[in-house]
Amino acid sequence: MKLSQRGRYGVLALHDLANEYGTGPVALKSIAERQEISENYLEQLMGTLRKAGFIKSIRGAQGGYMLAKKPEEITIGEIIVAMEGPIAFADCMLMDGDEPFVCQKAAGCSRRGVWERIGTRINEVLNSITLAELCQKPGK
Repeated sequence: MKLSQRGRYGVLALHDLANEYGTGPVALKSIAERQEISENYLEQLMGTLRKAGFIKSIRGAQGGYMLAKKPEEITIGEIIVAMEGPIAFADCMLMDGDEPFVCQKAAGCSRRGVWERIGTRINEVLNSITLAELCQKPGK
């Protein structure tokens, strides 16, 4: 299982903004340079992050992007879900709207419980880590 570039870059961009939290808007170019992400690609990601309610954009000469919530209120799991969709270890664990996707073999599947346990643990870990924690210096 590997996190996509889109998910990783979404986390990087919000981590960058969390490091600048409280200092005012941050220019897209500054984030792109620090995180070594193409400005064009980063701009696309910022649209997704804005729609998800993580950031707000400020127009004008002194404009840029800033977090819409406190860093301790945003989890890595929330970011990844916004960027990539639901986190599921296997396709049979995905949701179809509000209903779980039901594989035709689900009733007799001995693996489904394993996939569910793995998925639950992954989600627990990702949802327990906040941007504020990422901003702490190593060793704290």
